[in-house]
Amino acid sequence: MAGSAALLPPAALFAPAARALELRGQTWFTKPPWKVDFRNYYWYVMQSGGEYYFTVNLPEEAGAALGGLEIQQTRGVDTQFPFMAERTRAFVGLPRREGPTIPVQAVFHAASRRFSVRFPEPPQPGQTITVALRPWYNPSQADTYMFAVQALPAGPNPVPASLGFATMPIYEGIRF
Repeated sequence: MAGSAALLPPAALFAPAARALELRGQTWFTKPPWKVDFRNYYWYVMQSGGEYYFTVNLPEEAGAALGGLEIQQTRGVDTQFPFMAERTRAFVGLPRREGPTIPVQAVFHAASRRFSVRFPEPPQPGQTITVALRPWYNPSQADTYMFAVQALPAGPNPVPASLGFATMPIYEGIRF
C-alpha cells in the first residue's frame, strides 16, 4: 500500500471523498448552488421557436451531484401557454457556448405550471449546467413572467435548495 500512495499527487492523499450529506434518510447539498441565471432570446408575445435557458453553477464543494431541477411559473398573466416537455434538453456550459449534452427527463405539470427535470446521469460538482425548456410559443400577453427554481441533490429523498427566481419580460410586438 505504501508504494501505491507514492504514485498519487500530494493533494489527493488528503482530499476528502465527495459524498452527499444524508441525514434521517434525506439527501442534502453540503454547499448548495445559490442562484439561477436565466436567458431567453425571444422576447415578444406569441413568438415561436424560443428556448428558455436556466443555468446553474454547481460548486466544487456541493457534496452531491445535481439530481434535478424544479421550475415553476409563479407570475405572469398567461398561465396557459404550452411547453414541449419531450424537447427539454440539458448541457454543460452556457447558452450559445454549449458543451457536452446531459441526458434529461422532464415532465410538465400544466395545472401547477411546474417542470420536474431529472438527470439520469447526474452532473458532478464543479460543473455549469444549463437546462433549456421549449414552449410551443411565448405567452399570449405581455407581462413579466417569473419562475421559481429549486435544485435537487442526487440521492434518496432529496431536500431542494432554492435558487431564487428567473425573470422573463415578454413585450408586445412591434406593429408597422
